[in-house]
Amino acid sequence: MREETNRLAALPITIARPVRAAPSEEVVLPGNIQAFTDAPIYARTNGYLKRWYFDIGAHVKKGALLAEIESPEIDQQLLQAREEVNTAQANQHLSEITAERYTGLFKTDSVAKQDVDNAVQDAAAKGATVKSAQANVARLEQLVAFEKIYVPFDGIVTARRTDVGQLIESGSSGGAAPELFHVAAIDRLRVFVNVPQDYSHDAKPGMSVDLTLPEIPARRFPGTLVRTAGAIDPATRTLTVEIDVSNKTGILFPGAYTEVHFKIKSNAMTLIIPSTSIIFRSQGLQVPVVEDGRRITLKPVTAGRDFGSTIEILSGLSADTAIVANPPDSLVEGQQVRVIAAPKGKPSAEE
Repeated sequence: MREETNRLAALPITIARPVRAAPSEEVVLPGNIQAFTDAPIYARTNGYLKRWYFDIGAHVKKGALLAEIESPEIDQQLLQAREEVNTAQANQHLSEITAERYTGLFKTDSVAKQDVDNAVQDAAAKGATVKSAQANVARLEQLVAFEKIYVPFDGIVTARRTDVGQLIESGSSGGAAPELFHVAAIDRLRVFVNVPQDYSHDAKPGMSVDLTLPEIPARRFPGTLVRTAGAIDPATRTLTVEIDVSNKTGILFPGAYTEVHFKIKSNAMTLIIPSTSIIFRSQGLQVPVVEDGRRITLKPVTAGRDFGSTIEILSGLSADTAIVANPPDSLVEGQQVRVIAAPKGKPSAEE
């Protein structure tokens, strides 16, 4: 009778059994899709937009003409510079003839040596003037060439921010010049993901991953982890990794949000228990264990990853341990308990 009374007076509890971690798990992390090559297109000369040839969404090839700019003042400067070259060449030719004559006369002592030196150096100076004028022509020819804007690589026009007749300011004229077009290469895309430090050593180049998009939930897109930053960001404790994804069909859009699914190998020695079994006290993390089916022992443990309803235990427990599923705050070391059946529908560590 006394034993029955003591048994009924013991604290009723339910127990759970730890389960070993799966050999691999899927870790889902947010990512940002970016074009493999992305470039804003600016003008390099001033003028008015004469015409444009491609609008947004157009697939363009490298070297295709995007737009033309009218710069009549630059064209006239080029004509003037070419005439200045002709003038400089004529002056150089005259100076060279004069220098040759003075050199011949000096042999007969008809002129002074100083006059010969003056003529020779004047010819050299006129030659330098010709080179300077030619360099100015080359500079203006380059500016005239900038009147035509070409596509720098194969891609798609994602933005057109100009129109015919609009005043165009050179990107080198000072100030914030607006971009005229935006071109992105989308046949292959980059996805940048911040991997938490816990998984950083498992994220290695060559690793295969899958991408899912909220607007296409039933489809997965394969990708390959190609490189990592090689350092943990001290502000976020994450490792930035780059994933390359083929996009030949163009179904993926740069700038989109995606979820990246990593297959991470788990440590087979770790155990998974319900998160409710953990006790947080001044002694650290503890898990109450039932000894001999009726007495509580508080086991200090080392926790790993938190999965929400379950948590990973790195050390302190064995797989055959009976742990208290949902211990009360008043539970103490050595307390007498009695095990009762768990209510139906209550989640276990396996779930």
